[in-house]
Amino acid sequence: MSTIEKSVTVDVPLRTAYDQWTQFETFPQFMDGVEEVRQLDDKHLHWKASIAGVTREWDAEIVDQTPDERITWRSLDGTKNDGTVSFAQNATDGTTRVTLRMEFEPEGIVEKAGDALSIVEHRASGDLERFKKFIEERGSETGGWRGEVNPGFPSN
Repeated sequence: MSTIEKSVTVDVPLRTAYDQWTQFETFPQFMDGVEEVRQLDDKHLHWKASIAGVTREWDAEIVDQTPDERITWRSLDGTKNDGTVSFAQNATDGTTRVTLRMEFEPEGIVEKAGDALSIVEHRASGDLERFKKFIEERGSETGGWRGEVNPGFPSN
């Protein structure tokens, strides 16, 4: 299992950054290689992405979601990955720190080579920078979901 942790500071209020991140279906607009994210219900997503030139699909479950704090997920099938994106407001200047921590299992020789070359790490950095540009240029979120998902409760 490989782990990456990357952060970016966005010049929008915490609520704006968090609310935009809950709009999973917009991810292809700023995430490299992500072709589609479909929200199946409050806790479940279907992903389609190109990883090292190979198209992969998988389902993910949100296992912990606290508005304006964090969203934690785990894959249910397909590409093995899980992680947390967390949000922290800077009280002095009103910016928001967005931190992505992800664990993933590279599959096959091409993905393992890409992992060894830190390609996923660079992609995550780029995705966060593109999120920054996306939300700062808009100045507001495209929507938002303020519900909570509590760990330890069975999924639907």
